[in-house]
Amino acid sequence: MRRVSAELVSAGEAGDVRALWLLPENRLEAWLAAQPEATVAWVRAHQFAAERHRVLALPGKDGAITGALLGLGGLESTERLNLWHSAGLPERLPPGSYRLAEPLSAAAATAFTLGWLTGHYRMARYRGGPAPVRPRLVAPPGADVVHATRMAGATALARDLINTPANDMGPAELAAVAQELAQRHGGQFSCITGEDLRAANYPLIHAVGRASSRAPRLIDLRWGQEFHPRVTLVGKGVCFDTGGLDIKPSAAMLLMKKDMGGAAVALATARALMERAAPVCLRVLIPAVENSIGHDAYRPGDVLRSRRGLTVEIGNTDAEGRLVLADALSEADSESPELLIDFATLTGAARTALGPELPAVFSNDDALLARLRACGDAECDPVWPMPLWDGYDEELSSRVADLGNVAPTAFAGAIFGALFLRRFVARTRSWAHIDLYAWNPRERPGRPVGAEAQCVRLVERLVRERFG
Repeated sequence: MRRVSAELVSAGEAGDVRALWLLPENRLEAWLAAQPEATVAWVRAHQFAAERHRVLALPGKDGAITGALLGLGGLESTERLNLWHSAGLPERLPPGSYRLAEPLSAAAATAFTLGWLTGHYRMARYRGGPAPVRPRLVAPPGADVVHATRMAGATALARDLINTPANDMGPAELAAVAQELAQRHGGQFSCITGEDLRAANYPLIHAVGRASSRAPRLIDLRWGQEFHPRVTLVGKGVCFDTGGLDIKPSAAMLLMKKDMGGAAVALATARALMERAAPVCLRVLIPAVENSIGHDAYRPGDVLRSRRGLTVEIGNTDAEGRLVLADALSEADSESPELLIDFATLTGAARTALGPELPAVFSNDDALLARLRACGDAECDPVWPMPLWDGYDEELSSRVADLGNVAPTAFAGAIFGALFLRRFVARTRSWAHIDLYAWNPRERPGRPVGAEAQCVRLVERLVRERFG
């Protein structure tokens, strides 16, 4: 997978450098009052009002570009900059080198730099022709360039994995990415594949993936010192989901290459933590499968035994994500980590409730739930707390098994998914389940239509605040 495609340069490397002004609406008139008449006339002629994301190039006497303005809209002060204010610049600025015309605080400079780097992302693997010429930025004084580069790189990794079509991103390819990360950072990698899953007591992962010609597997990455706090990340790695015998309609199947978005987010978060040398004992578990239709596909009405020993009656083969996560969570829970987080593109119900931009988060720890929301708000990587409503739990009952994988009602689907997963977390006291979409359905500055690395910055910050 490629690394961040952006350019940051030092002032000495930049050559001719253009000034870049960041202007909230409430500062535009004061800025214009200090400018030459020609500049004021140019800005007025283009009806530039410092609207958010609006960019205006400024010409010199010879017609060459000498600088540019970026509108910040209603932002009261540049102290409140976040990465999305600058993320559209790589697409909207003419090529050349730029530097900020005015200093920023360290936090604002870091956010600006992170947005600049994030905004350079484009999935180019399958398109020919030369790469577009992009503008370059002189790193703002005070910016934590290492942190910004690290987090933009993690975002690019997750986006690349999710955007890659399923013919090039199956369980084996996903495992290869995890193995490469482990080797690069001095971690340990192991993988249980195919029929070995049954022998190792991962029956649900095996059952969901057995109909595919691409063998299912459990990816296991470990990194860090045993004496450090144990942090475990679990990511749903359904590399393509047909729905199984309860087959999806074609429109619903179109985006199912992204059903491994949870795994991509887990690996991207792990990369960020390892690159930072976070003082944690990290484990990443990814059940990687393709939910296919075939002669050996699991069926509605089947009763399957889980790793924990609970039997599960299959009410719908399209509720496969919770099955593979159940076995992985059981393994993660056996070590009683201090923090356990699973990421999954689990339910359409979460999207119906909160939309594509706001992942739902459930937890057995109210303090963790509050910190997740606070960290998400601070990183512009939001989540919204949802309840593990005990009153619904009995609706997962089955007449023939310990529980069913779906409830008999169309209501509260995201809650039922989370309640199902909670059955497999018995020992861990600080667990969170994040039901995310991992996709941008509309174009926005720095967020092209396609994959999105939701919750990577959020969890990296949570771990940093909690463990150092």
